[in-house]
Amino acid sequence: MEVFNEAVEYLLGYGIPVVEDDQMDLEDVFDGECDNGFLSAIDSPFSPVRTESADFGDGLGEGDPEKMLERRALVLKSILSSEQQYLSELEAMLMPMKALKATACTSQPVLTNQQIRTVFFQAPELLALHREFHEGLRERLQQGDPHQGVGDLFQKVVNQLGVYRGFIDNYESAIATVHKCTQTDDRFKTLAENMMSSKDGSNCRTKYTLEALLYKPLDRVTKTTLVLHDLLKHTPEDHPDRPLLQEALRISSSFLSGVNEEVPHKKSAVTISKGTIRQLVKDGFLVDLSDGTRNLRHVFLFTDLILCAKLKAGRQPQYRFVWYLPLPGLSLIPGPECQLPPDTQCRMDQMKQKAFRLRQEIQLQRKGSRVLSTRTIDRARKKLLDCELWILSHSPSLPLELHSRCGKSHTVLLSSVYELSEWRDHVERLRGESCERVSPDLLNLTNSCFKLRTTHHPPLYSTLEDSSDLGLCGTLCVVIHRATQLQQPEIDLSIFLEVDSFGYFENKAQTRVLMGVLTPSWEEEFSLQVDGAHDLRLLCVQQPGREDSWTEDRVLGKTTVQLDAKALLNKWKRSVVSLHQIELSLSLKYTEHSLQPPGISSTQSSEVFNIHIETVAEREGVLVPHIVRFCAEEVERRGLQEVGIYRISGVATEVQALRTAFNTNLRDALVRLKAVDVNAVSGTLKLYLRELPEPLLPPQYFQALAAALVIADPLEKEHRLVSVLQSLPSVNRNTFLFLLEHLRRVSQNQEVNKMTAQNLATVFGPSLLRPPEEPLGDSGLCVDISQEIVVQVQVVLCYLQCINLPAPQIKLQRHSAELEEMTQQEP
Repeated sequence: MEVFNEAVEYLLGYGIPVVEDDQMDLEDVFDGECDNGFLSAIDSPFSPVRTESADFGDGLGEGDPEKMLERRALVLKSILSSEQQYLSELEAMLMPMKALKATACTSQPVLTNQQIRTVFFQAPELLALHREFHEGLRERLQQGDPHQGVGDLFQKVVNQLGVYRGFIDNYESAIATVHKCTQTDDRFKTLAENMMSSKDGSNCRTKYTLEALLYKPLDRVTKTTLVLHDLLKHTPEDHPDRPLLQEALRISSSFLSGVNEEVPHKKSAVTISKGTIRQLVKDGFLVDLSDGTRNLRHVFLFTDLILCAKLKAGRQPQYRFVWYLPLPGLSLIPGPECQLPPDTQCRMDQMKQKAFRLRQEIQLQRKGSRVLSTRTIDRARKKLLDCELWILSHSPSLPLELHSRCGKSHTVLLSSVYELSEWRDHVERLRGESCERVSPDLLNLTNSCFKLRTTHHPPLYSTLEDSSDLGLCGTLCVVIHRATQLQQPEIDLSIFLEVDSFGYFENKAQTRVLMGVLTPSWEEEFSLQVDGAHDLRLLCVQQPGREDSWTEDRVLGKTTVQLDAKALLNKWKRSVVSLHQIELSLSLKYTEHSLQPPGISSTQSSEVFNIHIETVAEREGVLVPHIVRFCAEEVERRGLQEVGIYRISGVATEVQALRTAFNTNLRDALVRLKAVDVNAVSGTLKLYLRELPEPLLPPQYFQALAAALVIADPLEKEHRLVSVLQSLPSVNRNTFLFLLEHLRRVSQNQEVNKMTAQNLATVFGPSLLRPPEEPLGDSGLCVDISQEIVVQVQVVLCYLQCINLPAPQIKLQRHSAELEEMTQQEP
């Protein structure tokens, strides 16, 4: 009755009347006091503010049972301290129950009897179960015998986990009742938000919400399994407790697995003040860029904040808080793509080659092709882990700046456009919702991340089990056909392709940009070298137009295609996938073969300026070099209405910066193309064509083209010009045809840009066609400079005026016959 009187005074303090009912069962479930003779809960590895298990270093030897027993004793004392704290929390939760029952019989009840039963269902039984366990454990530890058995106590607890089952099954109903009553009764709201619990059995008291206390038993289920795992680890093989603890661990783990499968959403929630549930929405390993330093961090996105934590590896991994930002008022700013310094890029190539060799060694061991000692394999795994972590920290290049309205900001780096889009979409959706800003308990929240996380490891090959599927290794051929169901036809559209390597994604390829087409048809083929590929990500990306107020690419739809090696091996498979509302048709084919170490091909020159066009096209696997295609597309996107486009020179420094970028890093060049003035883009294209060692129309064709110009019959002249064109090398022909189509689109806007076909021919003629340095043969024609310019300009002008030119082929169609046959078989 002493506890009941205290509960009555507790309610009366909030102005809640209490009427005793002699017929009501008022059995006191709060008798007994806690002993504080062992480790404090805050220092205990099993404290409620911690979720990781105990870690006593690496000095433990299996042949040292005395040290194991000493550490077992420490674990048991920690468990006792944790149990003492848990009992205090259960008592705090049950404190108002008896008094609430008393008010249920008054004219103004706080809760009805049914609501009381729902809120506190099975809680008294949990208190009795753990009080008995705590008393039994304390008595045995007081004996001081290191060989004293406790396994029977743990078995008794796990054999009564049915009590927890009832509590867990009722948990949602209890929380719903608390929410409802909090909203409808201010008395209950005041009571539920001001629950007090003693800490470590001392006079220090901690403030909780009722909802937070109701979550404690759910948290305890996980902690019980961790406790048994650590206790078993420090129990010698010959100890009589070992079989009892093994059985208890088996029962507890089985129960926990069943709970996680049935109620996975409970795992992703943290209770905070004022009855709010903080839900985990997304988490993953990102690179935190701080003062120019890259650090791999685990980032957690909750319903009201973003938390960045450091994963501290070791025998018992745990998280350390780094920073957090509240979602209300948070702004997201994608930054320009980051480029590694030359020395870091060189080291990146070396690291990738080293990681490749180490993976080969481990794979040979898995396949039985090479027998290596366990020590050698473990050493190789350790080296591989170090390489992969370095690569994972330094390869992401897509920045996302996070700015809070309180002035704090952080920058994270992502490796793929898909991941960047995912994080942005989630943050913007949550930011738009009305979420109440509640200051988090950062220590508890960070520690809870160990249970809440859905991503347990970074995408590393070294973390895969021996039985893991190694994915596709060889060449993945992808053909992007066409897209349908576009809602906005007047947009600039391209498709991004991303393929993983053992779970790590990066941008692999991108189609050309098609503008203002209702049913865009690319028909582009990509040959991707893959190693450990499981998924292909596809993104439909809209680029900003000339009159758009926004300047960033927009992802209209995205999807992931699982790569089935058996279904794709040595045969084409055509399919249609949905990217939000857009339907995209594509074909896939996989060829298995061994790979060269990364960087072998990249050691060849990547320069494009002043290099023969056939060499550049062959290296890029195309028929129209990337520089020609991307510059032309950027001009069409921004410069069709620019007065004097191709006539007005761009800023020399910007042109030289683009020249350097195309010579060193295509991805950097593509980023720069969108940032510089459009006249610098057109100037770069002109510079490339002018610096070709051999002009696009080779000198040996100069005389044939000059002779065609003097033909009087227009049809015969066009026939002769087309005939010469068809005899050009494949790369020259297709690049010239692509350029002609581009210049026609420019001249179609001549009323605005003032660039007629004649003007364009005057600009490009001298760069595209030059006479041979010496006459070809005795009958060769010699022309003076004035005749040369006339021929150059007139040839380009006549081609621009031809109406029967073939369409250019952009990509190499190595499998065109197979694709044609497959297309004909389509319904």
